[in-house]
Amino acid sequence: MTPDPAPTIQQLLAFYLEAGVDCALAEAPVDRLSEPELIVPAREAVPPKPARATLATIPAARGEPALAPEAAIMSAREAARTAPSLEALRDLLENFDGCALKSTATRLVFADGNPQARIMFVGEAPGREEDLEGLPFVGRSGKLLDRMIAAIGLDRSKAYIANVIPWRPPGNRTPTPQETQICLPFIRRQIELVNPDVLVTLGNPSTQTLLSTREGIMKTRGRWFDYDTGTRTIRAIATFHPAYLLRSPSYKRMAWQDLRAIAKALEQVASPSS
Repeated sequence: MTPDPAPTIQQLLAFYLEAGVDCALAEAPVDRLSEPELIVPAREAVPPKPARATLATIPAARGEPALAPEAAIMSAREAARTAPSLEALRDLLENFDGCALKSTATRLVFADGNPQARIMFVGEAPGREEDLEGLPFVGRSGKLLDRMIAAIGLDRSKAYIANVIPWRPPGNRTPTPQETQICLPFIRRQIELVNPDVLVTLGNPSTQTLLSTREGIMKTRGRWFDYDTGTRTIRAIATFHPAYLLRSPSYKRMAWQDLRAIAKALEQVASPSS
């Protein structure tokens, strides 16, 4: 039997892209198979068993957070609570090692737009373009979001844009519940510091995470929620994520309806006596 021909470089690259491997994590490849095996000492040479270690005291493996999930969540809550400004919050995230996504991402994707804006948009997580540029919504979905913002008479200089997760998950995979819970205190503090009049959650993940609902986006979109920052209640509304609209353009009409409702709410806040 004639063996199959070896794949070409182009075929290998196409395979990796399809599998979600679209960027390198280091300058040179690492052969994991060549790493020395762990040598287990003979039974009689094993030292006395030490006191039982907790998950938080076990050294982190490569690509894993330095803290156990429960400890990382508590650490994130404490750190976010102490941030007096957006600049301080960004610095905290730059130095936070409790989320494994930080070790695989190219850079932190914190926010874009005007911190004094009256409206804030929050998506789920950065994609490849965002990871490379360090800004949220800069790819195809970002261009559509710009058009959505323009539909209510605004642009990025009059809006604030962020994500629940500030680091790109490898291969654009869905963030795990643990990763979301670790990052949640930071986006909550970010919303509190921006203090917008209207909060817009883009897509199902950010809507369920921030608005504490289990319903799908088809039921939540276009509905108003009360988002409590602890010091103020903000009007919040859910709509489709731009990436979803690119895949399903038939829902753009519903999204424009949501945008009209948002524009009306901003007008009402600007002139409460009317």
